[in-house]
Amino acid sequence: MKRILSFLLVAVMLVATVGMLTACSNEKASISSDFKIGFIFLHDENSTYDKNFLVAAEEATAELGLKPEQVIFKTNIPEGNECYEAAADLADQGCNIVFANSFGHEPYMLKAAKEFPDVQFCHATGTTAHTENVPNFHNAFASIYEGRYLAGIAAGMKLNEMIESGKITAEQAKMGYVGAYTYAEVVSGYTSFYLGAKSVCPSVTMEVQFTGSWYDEALEKEAATKLLSNNCVLISQHADSMGAPTACENAGVPNVSYNGSTQSACPNTFIVSSRIDWAPYFKYIINSVVKGEEIATDWCEGFEAGSVKLTDINEAVAAEGTKEALEAAKAKLIAKEIHVFDVNNFTVEGKKLDSYKADVDTDAAYEKDTEAIADGYFHESEYRSAPYFDINIDGITLLNSAF
Repeated sequence: MKRILSFLLVAVMLVATVGMLTACSNEKASISSDFKIGFIFLHDENSTYDKNFLVAAEEATAELGLKPEQVIFKTNIPEGNECYEAAADLADQGCNIVFANSFGHEPYMLKAAKEFPDVQFCHATGTTAHTENVPNFHNAFASIYEGRYLAGIAAGMKLNEMIESGKITAEQAKMGYVGAYTYAEVVSGYTSFYLGAKSVCPSVTMEVQFTGSWYDEALEKEAATKLLSNNCVLISQHADSMGAPTACENAGVPNVSYNGSTQSACPNTFIVSSRIDWAPYFKYIINSVVKGEEIATDWCEGFEAGSVKLTDINEAVAAEGTKEALEAAKAKLIAKEIHVFDVNNFTVEGKKLDSYKADVDTDAAYEKDTEAIADGYFHESEYRSAPYFDINIDGITLLNSAF
């Protein structure tokens, strides 16, 4: 009887194993050879922002077994009607999904979505999918403000090291930040970076210089140079070129970059970088279409999904104990034990902020429509995926705000 039971158990295990192998095989084979996905990028691999998307797209499609002819890249597509033309062309080429990566691409992607209802149009950093109610039009982002907060902690620890060594005084702990535009996405990013630094270096202040461009190496280098001339002792950025990191390397000033490590080019000044890893989203939208499942109108994930990441820390530049501090803070963010925009940790014109209407449902007048503060913190990227934190808090000075 025991032999019979053992035989039956082995048989069941073999069937289960074969079933699992078949399921895995079927899952890979379920993406038919005529499936296609098209990607629209604002720039090319020379932009750190676009390179981050390009690498993620290559990784995700390769992992899912797509062949080169099933993946179409269109680079250097401006935020104008050229985006609509590119999207329409990809739809005409048989793409099941069309993805675009820049904020200004959104109205043109929406136009294409209305024209090609059988194609799924997915757009990063956009704000209108949840109000437009077009079934095949979707927005996506990630909780990158949490990644920037951790990068800010690394910056604050470096400032503390400089203070303790006598290189600067506590009052001289001033950071500089190169920002592209005054959009909420940028404001959310530099504010979370500053709050991360302030959580470990209470005396820190920050100046922000805007460029009016997502990618302009000369302008970004010029902006960083101006911040350095204003006695900023550490620089970070929300801009897409090597302009600011290069200026820091030339000046010997610590730098926290964005969208990828700059250590190879700036070995003496690079500390760490935060970035969005778009591979999880790309795999999600491809699998959703293949399985016939709906794509979320507004998708936003973070550390747990692998959508927000930090690069390796440059131990030669970072303050001692940085790695351990970031790991501890990351665990608390995931456990919701700390919140980046805790209203107890910042003031506006000297006062604590207990209520704030944010512009979540974007309209032509940019009206404030949604209460964003509850339970003691600003709920960023919870009511739509793209950031809507646009508050000017104390401790941050805007040198220019025309953009």
